[in-house]
Amino acid sequence: MRDDPPLLRRQLLGWLLIPLLLLLAADAFLSYWIALSFSQRANDRALVEIARDVSLHLGNSNGKLTLDMPDTARRLLFTDPRDDVYFEIAGAGGQRVEGTPIAPPSGAMAAAHETEILYDGEISSVPVRVVQMRVAADAASGRPAALVRIAETKGKRNELAREILVSVLAPQVLLILIAGVLVWVGVARGLVPLEHVRQAVTMRSPRDWSPVAITGVPGELRPLLHAINELLASLDAALTLQSRFISDAAHQLKTPMAVLETQLELAKREQDPARMRQSLEKVHAGLNRLSRVISQILSLARNEPEAIRKLTLAPVDLNALALDTSSNWVPEALKKQIDLGFESSGTPVIVEGDAMRLRELCDNLIDNAIRYSRDGGRVTVRVAASPQPSFTVSDDSPTIPLHEREQIFERFHRLLGNTADGSGLGLAIVKEIAHLHGADIRLSEDLDGVGNTFAVCFPLSTQTTPTPPLGPVNH
Repeated sequence: MRDDPPLLRRQLLGWLLIPLLLLLAADAFLSYWIALSFSQRANDRALVEIARDVSLHLGNSNGKLTLDMPDTARRLLFTDPRDDVYFEIAGAGGQRVEGTPIAPPSGAMAAAHETEILYDGEISSVPVRVVQMRVAADAASGRPAALVRIAETKGKRNELAREILVSVLAPQVLLILIAGVLVWVGVARGLVPLEHVRQAVTMRSPRDWSPVAITGVPGELRPLLHAINELLASLDAALTLQSRFISDAAHQLKTPMAVLETQLELAKREQDPARMRQSLEKVHAGLNRLSRVISQILSLARNEPEAIRKLTLAPVDLNALALDTSSNWVPEALKKQIDLGFESSGTPVIVEGDAMRLRELCDNLIDNAIRYSRDGGRVTVRVAASPQPSFTVSDDSPTIPLHEREQIFERFHRLLGNTADGSGLGLAIVKEIAHLHGADIRLSEDLDGVGNTFAVCFPLSTQTTPTPPLGPVNH
């Protein structure tokens, strides 16, 4: 599979190099403006000097304004290897005396009475720079007042500005190039730890959900690795839960399925209808057991803490819920001639819980008591409000040894020598539901020394308004 393009690297380089290029462009514009301004001022001074030299050669001939300048001086002043230079001599009224017509300044400049005025103009559609100088009348020689205009094209001005710009920008472009290379190398080296993390994750086995090592990783990457490790932990828990569920299902379904297959084979071979019916009844009983096992496996998976994102708790009257649940088990108790009794607390016992799951807890404890009690025995369900809310089931089943009282709540744990039909999941479900509600489950001998007492003790609740118990849950 082709790797995706290094988008992060391109973004980092873009955020670092593009501002450098924009800065270079802005600097080039500013440098060109400064260079052009400098070139303008330098050449304007030279243009003013030409106008002053021309003004020194103004004279008077028969009362008229004249320009008395030798040809050598004219060639020296008005000849330039790079630009064309024009001049115009005009009287104080603006009438041209000699030279090329040059447009006077316009706007506010035209009304100004300054001695020297510099402005931009055109001659034959070619941009020029013009200086207009006012020359006062000379009473001694009789020379009248005059206007001297000198115009020059802008070739050497622009050329000087470009030379200045190149001399300024060349080092800056070199610095930008060096900075770009350093940025490129810096970004590449800065992303090396991220590449190491990518390689570490890529090279992992699909079954390796251990946390990614954070040592030696820059501080900026640690929040990302913490988030990755939290995700790995969540995935590990979810896959462990899935694997456990599959293992539980395979463990519990293998034997019933084999028994069903055997009974069906026997039923197919039987010719006697009575014996065939007997085999089919065994198949039916096996299907009932299989259905119960599947229900308990699903219940166990549903009540594991890892499978529950959020448990919504509400006030539940434990006394009413236990009475309703116990009533549903009367038919089963009668089948074994078991005396199923209920001792109420006399008042509502309010706990914070999930009514559906609490009913499931009660169902499994009562089912376990009836299933393992001797025929003709007794099972007593009690609800107490003090010293803390509790639900207790006492039975006449074989007393569980002390060394097995912790193991009895593990999955598929069965007491040695016990032949009762069961999956070994009921008490595991009770344990999970109790832990979800912050309750403790305790196992002790019955008060009369015969059988066992299972007590689920709930934390004290501040609620006073109970919710009605839910309908019966089918098993």
